[in-house]
Order: sequence, then C-alpha cells, then structure tokens
Amino acid sequence: MNLSTRFIWLSAGLLAVAIGAVGVVLPLLPTTPFLLVAAFAFARSSDRLNSWLREHRTFGPLINNWHRDGSIDRKAKRTAIIVIVATPVITWLFDAPLWVVACQIVVLGASAIFILTRPSPTERRP
Repeated sequence: MNLSTRFIWLSAGLLAVAIGAVGVVLPLLPTTPFLLVAAFAFARSSDRLNSWLREHRTFGPLINNWHRDGSIDRKAKRTAIIVIVATPVITWLFDAPLWVVACQIVVLGASAIFILTRPSPTERRP
C-alpha cells in the first residue's frame, strides 16, 4: 500500500475516533459505528493505532465483540435503544417539522431492529 493511501486511511481513522469520542459525551451521537470505522481504517494504515483501539479499556470490548461474532453487549443495546426512542421525542419537543420526526422514526426504527437482532456476546469462563 502506498504512502498516500495509508495517510487517507489513517486520517479517516483519526477522524472517526474523534467523532466517536464526542459521541461518548453527547448522547445523540452514536459512538460504536464510528469506532468500527476507525478500526477498519486503522487495520489498513497503522498496526500501532489498531492495537491501541482494540486494547482500549472502553472502546476495545465493543470493537472486539463485533469483530469476533457480530455481537453487541446488552448495555450498549440498552443505551442505543434509549437514545433511539428519545431522539424523535426531543426533535418533536424542539418543534421540528413533522416530516423530520417521521423520517427519524423510520430510520431509527430500522436501526433499532438491526441492533436488537444482533446477538449478545457469549459469556467467557476463565
């Protein structure tokens, strides 16, 4: 892989981590999808950053569960569903047009179905 391609992947990974980190403190911004993008990008650009992300105390388990068996842990599912339900309500409370709320319900409903149909990680015994 040439240097410019690695730079593009590295930049995409760093940007995704930054957005994902903001999502940790802003409840309406999802964290996990951006971290998955970062893991994908780092796997193509930087072994060191890829290892850092996979071994990260907070982010690592989310990424490793997804890579291992496409699973999402129960706490992440619960948080996602709470945010999915709250988002159209908050949008409606801010007096957004009804078509915006309806679009959110459709898109977020599909997202909720996807999230709820993912398996939970299997229990590991030492």
